[in-house]
Amino acid sequence: MSISSAMNAGVAGLSANSSRLGTISDNIANASTFGYKRAEAEFETMIVGQGRGLYTAGGVRTSTQRVVTQDGAVVTTSHPLDLAMTGRGMLPVVSLMDVKNGAEPTLLMTRTGSFRPDADGILRTSGGLVLMGWPTAADGSIPLVPRDTPAALRPIVIESNRPVGDPTSRVEIGANLPATETAPTGSGDAVPVQVQYFGNLGTLESLNITFTPQQTNPTGLSNSWLVEVRDTASADAVVSSFEVTFDDTQALGGTIAGVTAVTGNAYDAASGTILLDVGGGEIELFVGVPGGATGLKQLAAPFSPSSIIRNGSPAGQLVTVEIDGQGRVNATYDTGFIKTLYRVPIVDVSNPNGLQAIEGQAFKPSRESGSFFLWDAGSGPTGEVAGYSREASTTDIAQELTHLITTQRAYSSNAKIIQTVDEMLQETTNIKR
Repeated sequence: MSISSAMNAGVAGLSANSSRLGTISDNIANASTFGYKRAEAEFETMIVGQGRGLYTAGGVRTSTQRVVTQDGAVVTTSHPLDLAMTGRGMLPVVSLMDVKNGAEPTLLMTRTGSFRPDADGILRTSGGLVLMGWPTAADGSIPLVPRDTPAALRPIVIESNRPVGDPTSRVEIGANLPATETAPTGSGDAVPVQVQYFGNLGTLESLNITFTPQQTNPTGLSNSWLVEVRDTASADAVVSSFEVTFDDTQALGGTIAGVTAVTGNAYDAASGTILLDVGGGEIELFVGVPGGATGLKQLAAPFSPSSIIRNGSPAGQLVTVEIDGQGRVNATYDTGFIKTLYRVPIVDVSNPNGLQAIEGQAFKPSRESGSFFLWDAGSGPTGEVAGYSREASTTDIAQELTHLITTQRAYSSNAKIIQTVDEMLQETTNIKR
């Protein structure tokens, strides 16, 4: 009966507008919540039957979703570990409960968070979301890791009360050796260079390197130098000596032609390095590859060390931790050294609006969102990480209040339909009497 279907349509209208009122209430309540994504109620017509005769009203139904793809304004804060995204993608997080219980964590994601180290040094929000990242090597690089699974991710732990130091494992030396010193008329004096490095306990040690010209050609330049390396951590003993011969051709003049080990480990021509056995471990000494543009060179100019580069750091106390735009977790120590501890990837899915929302402005993948992929920040389709920042709520109060007025009017109108149908049914009952 058409009059009964009108009442059913009115009831469906009341239910649909009640659902929309719920989303509006949630949006307004979270107008000041960082990282909140507004909810939307979509109305869909229900068609029961069409054709000749009485019209049967179907009514309306609603479906709700979070508009995750809408970005909120980035708000500046005063703390380096307040993080927000400046483009597509989300920060990887897990539940603190999973970390504490040692359970296999479920990957979650969030657009923003105020992360702080807790009593155990775990970087997390007050709501219990733990920031995840890939641990880096001593030089700040990350190994080859899977990008479609969180298996290699680890909770970021900041140990603020423990001194940290990294021993030196590689030294690169670049210098020009005067070619005229290899002539019979040269002085024959050795050229000393001291290169400092950090030992296993954070101590400062030295490699004392001497370059001695080899005047073996009685009629001209020999283009050959004997290099001797002494180590203070080994009681100033010679840990390596080798002879370097330089090219004098028009195409490659001044570059290394070959290196022959005299004592110690052999020269690796592919990498341009010699392994030094120093007190406490090994150091890779880079002198240059044959024909290369870096490392040792020999030209008719005074001796000049152009660059001496070493890795490692002395023992020092943590001063501050910051996360840069590429997701590198950089720790600054009171010695002035900066060390990269972790690399925070950016999580991206095919359909962000299909993510399942959970408490704390976090989301987890669903069938509708598609599988996730872990990108380096600022690469692919993803944006960068912004420190000293939070993402504001996407709620527009003016828009929500407008929707509130229209929803209230629609609800009242549907209630009026039910009242009218009730009166019509009463009239029908009176006629039958």
